[in-house]
Amino acid sequence: MAALSLVLGIVLIALGGFWLGQGLGYIQGSFMTGVSLWAWVGAGLVVLGIGLTALSISRRLAAARARH
Repeated sequence: MAALSLVLGIVLIALGGFWLGQGLGYIQGSFMTGVSLWAWVGAGLVVLGIGLTALSISRRLAAARARH
């Protein structure tokens, strides 16, 4: 389960970064380009992904410490 949350967190960061770039107009070629809604949604996904990744890593570290 910890590996799944780590992978999901990384995917959310990547997807959020892509949407943020499109919303800000840095990535062209989509209906999302230049629409600020997608920049906000992307930023939210990045924050959520960072939180999920940090939580997953801290749980892994705590489990590793408990084993020793």
